[in-house]
Amino acid sequence: MNTMPPDRPIWHYRTPRQRLMLWFGWLALVALFVYCWEVMNRETLWFFVMDAPNQAADIGSRMWPPRWEYVPELLIPLWDTINIATIGTAGGVLLAIPIAFLAARNTTPSPMLLRPVALLIIVTSRSINSLIWALLLVAIIGPGILAGMVAIALRSIGFIGKLLYEAIEETDPLQVEAIAATGASRAQTIIYGIVPQIIPAFWGISVFRWDINIRESTILGLVGAGGIGLKLQGSLNTLAWGQVSVILLLILGTVVVSEWISAKIRHAVI
Repeated sequence: MNTMPPDRPIWHYRTPRQRLMLWFGWLALVALFVYCWEVMNRETLWFFVMDAPNQAADIGSRMWPPRWEYVPELLIPLWDTINIATIGTAGGVLLAIPIAFLAARNTTPSPMLLRPVALLIIVTSRSINSLIWALLLVAIIGPGILAGMVAIALRSIGFIGKLLYEAIEETDPLQVEAIAATGASRAQTIIYGIVPQIIPAFWGISVFRWDINIRESTILGLVGAGGIGLKLQGSLNTLAWGQVSVILLLILGTVVVSEWISAKIRHAVI
């Protein structure tokens, strides 16, 4: 005999409205995919796409064997690339530190004025790629490694500033309150209460950004900002594929070494 009350509601994972919204979302996603596919087909020459494997195989055969005797000419440009990344990262760190403290809610002196300005600087830096920064700076200050260094620094401000101000906001407020209770000034509270807590994060963020900048600085020479990218651009323009393969292998080796150094330093400080 059924003793269940006849009007007991039946539980469902989703309400009818949620199911309707879910189906509507999937329908919108499919419509977006169809639209994007149509736009892509409109601008794509499928004859060249079908011939791409043959072209890739042809270029690959011309890149082998690498022209190893070209390596001595790449050492100075490679050193310039490392300097662009290192000095650019150092400049970005120096500029990002005060911006991060102005952007953090618990350290900014003006939440209504200075904090929005600092956040705007961070967003602007992160939204513009280092290659675009390099294009602008080459037009302003001329070609060379200086433009590359400044481009890396301007790009690094947003990355370092964002992660650093988030680390500042996540510090333990009890330690800060304990130092403030001793009668310390605001500056002393920041120096002795907040800075020691963010030192490991600061070094980890800085080294990680340096590792990223090593990779980004290798292509800045394509727009005249110095480094090994200038050699790569020249080799591509003259169809010297043996030189191109050597440059690519050298870049790969540099990135692998920088990744290893970055991992070791982060493991030591974090």
